[in-house]
Amino acid sequence: MKVSKKILALALAGFMTVPFFAGCSSDGGDAQDGGNSGNSSADGGEASSAGGTFKIGGIGPLTGDAASYGISVKQGAQVAVDEINAAGGVNGMTLELLFEDDECNEEKSVSAYNKLMDSKVNAILGAVTSGCSIAVSEESVNDGILQITPSGSAMDCTKNPNSFRICFTDPLQGKLMAQYISEQGLKSPAIIYDVASDYSKGIHDAFVEQASTLGLTIAADESFTGGDVDFKTQLTKIKSSGADCLFLPIYYTEVGYISEQAATVGVELPYFGCDGWDGVINQLGGNTANIEGAIFLTPFVANSSNPKVTAFVDAYNKAYNATPDQFAADAYDGVYVIKALLETTGGDVSNEALIDAMTKISVDGATGSMSFTVDGEPNKSAMVAVIENGEYVGK
Repeated sequence: MKVSKKILALALAGFMTVPFFAGCSSDGGDAQDGGNSGNSSADGGEASSAGGTFKIGGIGPLTGDAASYGISVKQGAQVAVDEINAAGGVNGMTLELLFEDDECNEEKSVSAYNKLMDSKVNAILGAVTSGCSIAVSEESVNDGILQITPSGSAMDCTKNPNSFRICFTDPLQGKLMAQYISEQGLKSPAIIYDVASDYSKGIHDAFVEQASTLGLTIAADESFTGGDVDFKTQLTKIKSSGADCLFLPIYYTEVGYISEQAATVGVELPYFGCDGWDGVINQLGGNTANIEGAIFLTPFVANSSNPKVTAFVDAYNKAYNATPDQFAADAYDGVYVIKALLETTGGDVSNEALIDAMTKISVDGATGSMSFTVDGEPNKSAMVAVIENGEYVGK
């Protein structure tokens, strides 16, 4: 199916409550490392204008089903840290990344946060997933420390004044994809979503609401609970529903299972998804025959000709012999956001100074240019990726 950038731009224009057209990136930026002086809080790390270390505490899954996300975030952040330090740091200060595995478990995420706070980190980059990010935010707001989630997209991830995000929100993704599907001339989408996932349910609910306003008919609305691996029942219902496309607001692991089982059941529909799809090609071992032409919303595609993207991709590949995904890009830009903060505060690494500076910075990164609202949301633009010949192709 032909992808239209004009259509997505129109959708963005209709739904953005903040100016997402700045072309922002989930991770990245051009700020220089900076900042240092005193304690960021009673629990924070120490840094001074004369030098020292600014500690960034990362939280995400390094093991388990969502490990791809956490590993990408950790590695993308480390690339940025290494670049900044190699360029001389900021105000004589170097950056250090301390990263803890939360296994995509909320209780373990809080434990990871407490361990990082014991290590006197100056800011939190995480958590990676929405549920864990929300759990951590309930702790971080009490400590007053800056928290930036690279990829937590649920609305509640930014409900506290110390919390910000790099990625799109779930409701915005749902609205944009409903608009996009409608503009493609499709009328009857079927849905499979994870009822136990904040991410999936948030996108699903916004999609259904927007579909109604656009005159779309939800042909089948099927759910599952995270951890399920058999989707034949849902797919059989969809096969007889009259659906003309399949919307999957879920993570890449389940997308892989569904696409393989759809072929056995005989469901042959165009696929649409959101940013949780990133990683599905690896999940399928590179065999994308069943999802060829699938389209998903994303802030980053590694084969872009944008010089900032190519520079990041080259650095990441050199460090890890791999191609970065959007989660790596989100984290990369997240570190550069912290760098911009440190420059803006002029060496003040207190919690208050860092949080206040978030609405004063603008970062031009691997996923574009971005600024931030007082509500913790990024001003940024979106793009779609198509799966073609075993690759993600930006459109």
